[in-house]
Amino acid sequence: MPLTLPDRLPAIDLLKQENIFVIDNTRATTQDIRPLRIVVLNLMPIKITTETDLIRVLSNSPLQLEISFMKIRSHTSKNTPIEHMRAFYRDFDIMRHEKYDGMIITGAPVEHLDFEDVTYWDEMRDIFDWARTNVTSTLYICWAAQAGLYYYYGVPKYPLQQKMFGIFPQKTLFPRMPIFRGFDDIFYMPHSRHTEIRREDIEAVPSSPLTILAESPESGVSIVMARNGREIFITGHAEYSPLTLDSEYRRDLAKGLPIQIPQHYYINDEPAAGPLVTWRAHANLLFTNWLNYYVYQETPYDINQIGT
Repeated sequence: MPLTLPDRLPAIDLLKQENIFVIDNTRATTQDIRPLRIVVLNLMPIKITTETDLIRVLSNSPLQLEISFMKIRSHTSKNTPIEHMRAFYRDFDIMRHEKYDGMIITGAPVEHLDFEDVTYWDEMRDIFDWARTNVTSTLYICWAAQAGLYYYYGVPKYPLQQKMFGIFPQKTLFPRMPIFRGFDDIFYMPHSRHTEIRREDIEAVPSSPLTILAESPESGVSIVMARNGREIFITGHAEYSPLTLDSEYRRDLAKGLPIQIPQHYYINDEPAAGPLVTWRAHANLLFTNWLNYYVYQETPYDINQIGT
């Protein structure tokens, strides 16, 4: 089944070139199907790239999805045209009375700040509270995963001496969990972050509401679950396209920033040779399993019953 996207979203044409089946809202209204409503709170600076990356991994599900994009009122994007934001994004205040089957909250380039020092932290707290009553299952990615674990459960983050940057092998700790259907014992995930969360802090949360599902000896905890899958926290970027880390590496080089070559990424560790893609199959499985087992099979048919 296709993804239903806002009319004229740039990702539509990009993904059609990859033979991914997407339709716009105009065509979707002629189909007598209740699509799953998925909202994306996109906090990344280059929003069109993130939109395309997420839509690509969501597109492999047989379910029909209706994708909406949320933005926060208290922050203005400097790297995405204002016309794009006005056409495809709505403020949280406008959407807060709606219900969604699933939600994805992305990373954000504010890792160097304490959570309370982020200019839009108060609004993020409102969104975290709202998600618990208006969304069946939420995926928290990278900074959002750290922010959600801190807000809900008091798990701190720590600065890293060197950026966690590259593709790292992850071990599935509960291979029979539905989120890992079809997975191998080891899978790979991109990481690009300056901070970390630690196993001992997760295990110290009272009454053990958190379950570590996957981790790596190199990159640490990668997937944490709470509330039987109502909340899934992913510290990496499974959604990244093959060239995203390359773009980040070359961007930082051009700015003169201290940046190491992403680990386990380039063929023979040579940037000129291009990336060796090792994570895409499991990334597709991860998002498909989330949609199937934690959204579709858990959400009520009457969307207004979510949270009741």
